[in-house]
Amino acid sequence: MEKEQDIRKRGISSWMMFLLAAACGLIVANLYYAQTLVGPISEATGLTSTAAGFIVTVTQIGYVAGLLFIVPLSDIIENRRLGVIMLTVAVVALLTAGFAPNALLFLTASLFIGIGSVVAQILVPFAAYLASEDQRGRVVGNVMSGLLLGIMFARPLASFIASLWGWRTIFILSAIVISLLTVVLSFALPKRSPSPTVRYGKLIASLGALMKQTPVLRRRALYQACLFGAFSLFWTVVPLHLAETFGMSQGGIAWFALVGVGGAIAAPIAGRLADKGWSQTLTWLAMLVASLSFLLIHLFNSHSILALIFLFVSAFTLDMAVSGNLVISQRAVYSLGSETRGRLNGLFMSIFFIGGAFGSSVGGWSYIQGGWKLTTLIGTALPLLALVYFLTEKRKTKAE
Repeated sequence: MEKEQDIRKRGISSWMMFLLAAACGLIVANLYYAQTLVGPISEATGLTSTAAGFIVTVTQIGYVAGLLFIVPLSDIIENRRLGVIMLTVAVVALLTAGFAPNALLFLTASLFIGIGSVVAQILVPFAAYLASEDQRGRVVGNVMSGLLLGIMFARPLASFIASLWGWRTIFILSAIVISLLTVVLSFALPKRSPSPTVRYGKLIASLGALMKQTPVLRRRALYQACLFGAFSLFWTVVPLHLAETFGMSQGGIAWFALVGVGGAIAAPIAGRLADKGWSQTLTWLAMLVASLSFLLIHLFNSHSILALIFLFVSAFTLDMAVSGNLVISQRAVYSLGSETRGRLNGLFMSIFFIGGAFGSSVGGWSYIQGGWKLTTLIGTALPLLALVYFLTEKRKTKAE
């Protein structure tokens, strides 16, 4: 215990901060490799066009399950050991997905890829734990930037590799990388042994009470659920749209997906501005930008070069809005308490990933039923729902 207190007093080193940021990026990328590969995966595994959206949705469902039932364990179990166990699950699942001969086995593997990848949400609070008080905001912002870069780079990387060696290669390569990362983390991470005050059953039961007692958590999670639902809908459907409308190959889709990487610049900027008291303004601005991003491509829907340019612009602005609001929301949630940080983070992430799973599944359905027009209309509406809910918070604040 004294050794752990000494580590916290010294704060986190730049090397450890970089390792945690890189680890979060590499781990969370596993959730997004399939987004731009929906077409070739469906064809290889025998999934219909209607069911193609479930390729992404099942992974997100697994992630939500892990957030609700695995991440809270970080409040009672030694964190390094928990992380190693779950990364091992992820490695096995990635290899299974890479060699899966049919849809059932691939979807089952995708579920466990999601469950194992929740280690990223154990490492972010771990970084906050290691940081001293005066560096905590900067550390969480930097680690989150690594995580967001992993999300943004996953799609183009998967497309590039698939265009060269086939879609299965990305899952096999990721299994190798995560195996090496697991070894590094098992030696590099210091021990963090929480002092458990409740058993696992009561710990899970306490999630409902935490949700009820923390309106900030509820609101921030629902805001992000709507934004992430729009984000997931866009990136699930846009590869199909690019291939069908503009005749893009996997390589072309990869170049398009690179545009989203630029959206990660919003994370550290939003964090710094939030520290200066801009959280509320940035929140409604993110919702408005996300909605306008979809409205633009809804109105300009054609086979023209202009429509393609607007798609690039919307991909960038949508990713900026979602990334910026995520950092602002996590900053607010992490300020609610250190003893329950694992559970608070698990609840927050699980709710907004439910929004992502909803967006992915609805995207596949809407594209089949009503094409790009219906899909972009739904994408426009989701951030507007968050904005309407946000305005009730503003009115309440003014009334008080």
